[in-house]
Amino acid sequence: MKKIGWILVGASTVAREWMVDAIRQQGDAEVLAVVSRDAARGAAFAEQFGIAASYTDLDAALAHPGADAVYISTTNEWHMAQTLQAARAGKHVLCEKPLALNLDDARRMVDGCAEAGVVLGINHHLRNAASHGKVRELIRAGEIGQPLYCRVLHANNLPQHLRGWRLDAPESGGVTLDMFVHDVDTLRFLLDAEPRHVTACATSGGMTVAGLEEGLMAVIEFDNGTLVQVHDAFNAPHSLSGVEIIGTKGTIFATGVMTQRPVGSITLTRDSGKVDIPVGHENLYVRSVRAFQRAMRGEGQPAATGDDGMRGWPPHWRHSRPAAATSA
Repeated sequence: MKKIGWILVGASTVAREWMVDAIRQQGDAEVLAVVSRDAARGAAFAEQFGIAASYTDLDAALAHPGADAVYISTTNEWHMAQTLQAARAGKHVLCEKPLALNLDDARRMVDGCAEAGVVLGINHHLRNAASHGKVRELIRAGEIGQPLYCRVLHANNLPQHLRGWRLDAPESGGVTLDMFVHDVDTLRFLLDAEPRHVTACATSGGMTVAGLEEGLMAVIEFDNGTLVQVHDAFNAPHSLSGVEIIGTKGTIFATGVMTQRPVGSITLTRDSGKVDIPVGHENLYVRSVRAFQRAMRGEGQPAATGDDGMRGWPPHWRHSRPAAATSA
């Protein structure tokens, strides 16, 4: 069987740390080329990973012999144009989150890929975590009854090597587009429900340029009645990570699971006591690529579809900032 040929659009940190290896671990896939507007950066990336070709022009890369799919991990403002460009060339697209900078552009991407007959997937890694999959199973099995309340702790200290465009490029969207979109997608996955109303307050305390958010707290009401609290931050070096879901019959607490790494633990507490739930961890990105390639072959859907990416923009968003910050 011919191997699936991948083009990496963006010589990014996530491609370097996770995606090259995730693609190669499939066994039936290969990375053919990398695209970077910075020729030296692209060439260095290709040399580091033994990739045969590097390009500065996306059209040229899309014409590379054997190319079937692209992985887009450029900065957020490029996602729509590059996705549509790849779709027009007949390539399947796995795009990093957020899908786009606004809902209208997200719809254009979903419609454009559908019209071109190519698969569009969103690399929401957290729904590929075995821990989140296990939590979803427990909820679906009725182990905690009807979910009533949930807390998401996703605040951390942004690593130094990730502090470039996330802190100084207006298109980055700050912590809202970098972290909060992950929370919304993960909650949709866990609860099998859709956000109905969101209220959030965000703050900029000096780490980012004026107006870019580095901390956020939100309350989300889902259409199944679950109320959710979310805390995201770039500047919380000693914060805990986890998800707590309280139901009518019990509580699930998943500790250390809001991460790219395959780690974390789960406890289930009910009247009968507390139980540790076993989790068979696996690389999240390997799972994401596996599901996407199966979808390319007509076997199901990507772990997160283009529609999932659009639904990461919940309705009735009311967003508050401190008076000193620049309004959206």
